[in-house]
Amino acid sequence: MKKAVFVGTSFLVGSFLLSCSDDSPTQTEMGSSLVCSSQENCSDVTLQEDFALIRSSGKVAELGTNSKSAKANERPQMDVKFTYDFQLGKHEVTCGEFNALMDKKGGVKLDCEKESLPAVNVTYYDAVLFANAKSKAAGMDTAYTYSSAEFDKNGHCNLLNGFVFKPDVEAFRLPTEAEWGFAAGLSFNVYKSWNVENSGSKAHEVCTKKDENGLCDMLGNVTEWVNDWLGNFRDTSITNYVGGADGGNLGERVIKGGNYRTAISDINLYARGDVYTVTGTSASDYLGFRLAYGKIENPVWLDASGSAVASNLSLVASSQNITPLFGTSKSKLAFRNYNTKNLVFVDFRRVSPTIVEIKDTIDVYHPDISPDGKRVAFCTREEGLSGASSVYVRDLNAEGSNLVKLDVKSAAIPRWRVLENGDTVIVYVTDAGNNKDESVFKSASTWQVKFANGKFGEPQKLFDGAYHGGISDDESLTVTGARVLRARVAAKGSIAKSDAKDTLWYNGEQACNASLNKKSKRTLFLDFGGETGRTFVGEKYRTHERLLIADNNGKLVSSVAAPSGYTFDHSEWVLNDENVAVVTLTNADGAHKKIALVNTKDSTVTVLVEGEEIWHPCFWVSTGNSSESSNWDADSVGVYVSAGNQTNYLLSHKMPMFWKLKDSVEFIGLGNSHMWAGFDPSQMSVSAMNMGVVPCDMHCIHYLFENYVVNHASKVKYVAVGLDIDLWYNIDKRMDINLCRGDALGFVYDEKHEFYPDGVDNAFVDLVMENAVDEAQSVIKERGWYAASDNRGWADENGHVVIDPDSTWSNCLFNKNLSNCLVDEDQNTCLSKYTMSVCMNDVVDTNYNMCLAKHSLDQCLGIFTGDIDKLKDLVRIAKERNIVVIGVVFPVSPEYKKTGAYSRHGMLRSHAKKILDEINEFAEAKSNFFVFDENKFGDHDYPSSMANDYDHLNKDGAIQFSKRLNEFVKSIDSGKSSK
Repeated sequence: MKKAVFVGTSFLVGSFLLSCSDDSPTQTEMGSSLVCSSQENCSDVTLQEDFALIRSSGKVAELGTNSKSAKANERPQMDVKFTYDFQLGKHEVTCGEFNALMDKKGGVKLDCEKESLPAVNVTYYDAVLFANAKSKAAGMDTAYTYSSAEFDKNGHCNLLNGFVFKPDVEAFRLPTEAEWGFAAGLSFNVYKSWNVENSGSKAHEVCTKKDENGLCDMLGNVTEWVNDWLGNFRDTSITNYVGGADGGNLGERVIKGGNYRTAISDINLYARGDVYTVTGTSASDYLGFRLAYGKIENPVWLDASGSAVASNLSLVASSQNITPLFGTSKSKLAFRNYNTKNLVFVDFRRVSPTIVEIKDTIDVYHPDISPDGKRVAFCTREEGLSGASSVYVRDLNAEGSNLVKLDVKSAAIPRWRVLENGDTVIVYVTDAGNNKDESVFKSASTWQVKFANGKFGEPQKLFDGAYHGGISDDESLTVTGARVLRARVAAKGSIAKSDAKDTLWYNGEQACNASLNKKSKRTLFLDFGGETGRTFVGEKYRTHERLLIADNNGKLVSSVAAPSGYTFDHSEWVLNDENVAVVTLTNADGAHKKIALVNTKDSTVTVLVEGEEIWHPCFWVSTGNSSESSNWDADSVGVYVSAGNQTNYLLSHKMPMFWKLKDSVEFIGLGNSHMWAGFDPSQMSVSAMNMGVVPCDMHCIHYLFENYVVNHASKVKYVAVGLDIDLWYNIDKRMDINLCRGDALGFVYDEKHEFYPDGVDNAFVDLVMENAVDEAQSVIKERGWYAASDNRGWADENGHVVIDPDSTWSNCLFNKNLSNCLVDEDQNTCLSKYTMSVCMNDVVDTNYNMCLAKHSLDQCLGIFTGDIDKLKDLVRIAKERNIVVIGVVFPVSPEYKKTGAYSRHGMLRSHAKKILDEINEFAEAKSNFFVFDENKFGDHDYPSSMANDYDHLNKDGAIQFSKRLNEFVKSIDSGKSSK
């Protein structure tokens, strides 16, 4: 039987696609002189054991490709220059090495058939922890820091909170994509690799295949983690490139190299991921890693817009750090990046929060987040400097959309507040300069302006004097600090009235950064180590070394010391909190290196972000007002994505769409990536939406249909379900209920409330939208369709298609004969691969005899019956609700007819026919179930120009499929569709 490219995964759902290319890396001509693999030949450095020196300084690596058949994130080709050398492990870290070190550190223990085999089934974070452990064992600092680690039930690390990579540290680490590509290209010989044609479909002991430079298994054996976040390339040259500035909303990572399941003709240097998403939590039996050693000089990241970032901002905190402080993770940070002058923000509601910089030509100072957390106001001049300034408001999103300017001569230090009548206003001053001279101070004034529907109203003057430190909720107090601490106090009525008194606080000593807590009326400020402060504290301290707090009469009530080696700057109360402040931490050289939260009750400091020069932080915490009219949990409703299980990330896009459109939709598509990419709801004559997610088998489809569609989509008449039968057998990719819902709080909350049999109210839907990922709005607009516009055709340029795993694996199930199993004809191995979830309650127990002791041979081998049963039950439930079910079969590459395989995920064509025949017989017997087969075992009329890849339609293919599906629905309505 003809072999094709062939890759199996466990959590990396899909295949690692490596396409052939005529591109030749420039460094291949440089020869082995660039690799020094023995200490006697490397007199200028000390080699780490089993490491080689890669002399990359002054050289260039080529990342990516210009091949049109490559994926979008692999294009265009980008040159990376090096100004440093580095050391690289000669071989992949072995299972024995991993266990020997991590056992001592309490890490996960891998199952080793042989200790000299590569360590596999490790997450990115497992590899990072190993690198750190190796550095510590050698008495070094570590290249990675984090605040806390989270582990799954098997001991694998699936999240490092506050994760930061420090490239300037001399330590063990993962190689960058550029380093890996440079080293692999020095001797690009695919015939010295373990691949699908010589490996026997299994990993081999390390260094049984070496290249001319003494490096082992760079191109095969197992695919390898590298250090980088997945980012886009640019058609340019970058020096010391270290990846994307972040991994986007999902935290995507890069993996490199072929493996024992990759064809020789499909191994290249530019492939960098999987067909589906690779994150730090992914793991597979063909995915391992090797280490690099050494620091990286002057590293450069590329942000989401493709701009080079030399001083990368590092997010240290996550929602795990925020929730204990405020009882909620619904919070946002905004600040100024002094180096770029841009506004930067972080949304801590997100499972994988990222640092977002809004690029603009406007110089940003003193950002202030609106009461609802959706907008930000800022000015163009800082406190303490006189002169004209402008105030702007924009949406707090990546685009900084809906930018509006306040049309006045000068406005500075904007602060939002909500008036008693419910109006939202912005308070500002005409000049924020030195307030020490009273006459100069009084020549400026304080104003407020209403902001509604994205527009400014008419400004109103409140009083003379530039009071920009905030106004209390009861309007009895306002303060300012820009050399001295001044207050305007109203004994009765409002500070805007003429009888309010202007008062000088803190004995007239120098003070700045005043911030008034609106509720408690306590003033936060910094001083210059003056006598009043020293007397209160009881000891001497440096300028800004103490955070001081005064009550509503100006009397000092408490202070907090700065962390050792730092002083404070830009202190502000957290919006909507009475005890926590946000500050900049300044080092001994005066650089504003960190932004942190300070709990004034216990003096604890929580670092949020690190950078080169980061100024003027504002931190907003939700008050939860949107849920006050209901009993819904504002921190759980609609939170459909979790850090520990990010395979449900796409579903977190689709669930807000479902709740938003549930009362109007009449047609819903449920399925996996075929549905996700191949069904365009806009082509339907009725209101429709696409709920396809990756991955999703019939268990997942049934779960969504029974619990959500049936309970809440009252107008639904039709449901299309994907009949992806080749995935019904593959346990490694089985999308059962647990994988579908994961541990996301939203799904857990829905289940605890039995999916709301009495319905939900508008407050529930509002909370869903408030907690939705940013992409949810665009998903709602497109009704869930993913338009795969790339046209890579039904096969690669060599005519190859992917089969994962080998098509003969279905013999094991259909013939009920263990001798036909794919892997080594071994009973236990076969059952561990195909019946892990069938051997019921004890998932980790995959022993064949114990399975048979509990269940019949049919139960142990007949995996697909579970999906058939789910389909039949779905049709039964739909019949009770008068819903028509359409089983859809999407077209796949006609090239599969030449392989004997049904589709990408294997199964003999004869076996597939038996299953589809059974489904069609079932359809004949059920009045509300129809089959819409556009594949016809490859005999379809979808040309290669309509294909995104081997088994997915592109945009044009989806339109044709959906138009035909719409006509099929019309034929059912008219009674013309035959059974």
